[in-house]
Amino acid sequence: MSINLIQTPLDSAVLETKEQYKVYFKIVKHAFASLMESLSKKQICSEMELTFIEQYTELLTYSLEAFRIKYLFDDEEKMKIDLTESGYPNFLEFRYLYNDLELKHEYIERLPSVDKIKNEFLDTLLKDKQPISDAKLHQAASIIYYSSVEQKYIFKKFIQGKIVSNKKVINPNSDAQYVVSWSFYDVVHNRPFMCFMYFDLYKTTIQEYTQEIYQVIESVADRNMSLDMMAYAIDKKLPKVLPKKLRKIDLGSLHNVFAKDELEVTHVILKGIIDKTLDISAYAISLQVDEINSTDTFKEGNFFNKQFLQVWESKKPAKYVFTSHRVIQVLYDEIPEYLNTLTQAPIEIASLN
Repeated sequence: MSINLIQTPLDSAVLETKEQYKVYFKIVKHAFASLMESLSKKQICSEMELTFIEQYTELLTYSLEAFRIKYLFDDEEKMKIDLTESGYPNFLEFRYLYNDLELKHEYIERLPSVDKIKNEFLDTLLKDKQPISDAKLHQAASIIYYSSVEQKYIFKKFIQGKIVSNKKVINPNSDAQYVVSWSFYDVVHNRPFMCFMYFDLYKTTIQEYTQEIYQVIESVADRNMSLDMMAYAIDKKLPKVLPKKLRKIDLGSLHNVFAKDELEVTHVILKGIIDKTLDISAYAISLQVDEINSTDTFKEGNFFNKQFLQVWESKKPAKYVFTSHRVIQVLYDEIPEYLNTLTQAPIEIASLN
């Protein structure tokens, strides 16, 4: 295992209180909802891409809600937010959550029944006139957690999207017949990425080749890497696929009061919160879109075993920042040079109260 894949407690900041959880979850949920609305309005992604991105972010939101329930009354364990250029939960949190739910039936058997907990709460509140103890609240939260959270909806390290026809994609210049999406949570960067490949098929049908396409994508494109490298690996291992275009969307960083990275936007927001020029709920979300297109083909191999591979042309990565009007003002005051490097001026989204 690469040393870059090893996670330690030093990589994370800990959410200590219920109030911190509430603020963090509100920030992330608001960020995703606002981002989807802005991506649609600014036409940064096609209609089909937006549909898939929304599905992937819904899995992320569901996972965050599961975290909230899991840690609601747990005084021993705390959720960890990544300290690198992320602002999202440390990947280990998702792994622990997934492993937890594999053993949910064993945990449920050890917990008291719902009726028993309800009767104990009523007796404590009405008869004894006492508040519910944290231990009992934790028990109740655990029952909700293990009985209501579904493992299949947790955001995993790799999520494979379906292959669909490209006819409905809003891109008149695209001649690719199919598009396939996938998403992964990169364990080095601790944030989600969404990828799209537009392609044609050669001497096969989609029914015959679907499983092979899925297997190759998961084996060679399940982590962040340059699109050139990703495209070559997919093209090399799938001789019957003719890729036309690949797009990779980096959904982060999430700059907020809990982030501790060295990014300029994060520092401006943290300074603004400290100086009370920004509310504690102020945040920004960065997004980068990488794209490469096939312009030609070349032969590789010998006469008896030759393969046509794509020649790729890279576009300049498109960089965006989404945030509220007030934060945009502060960013222009503090780091105007950085904002000039963006593909568009900072995109305004509604502030979170």
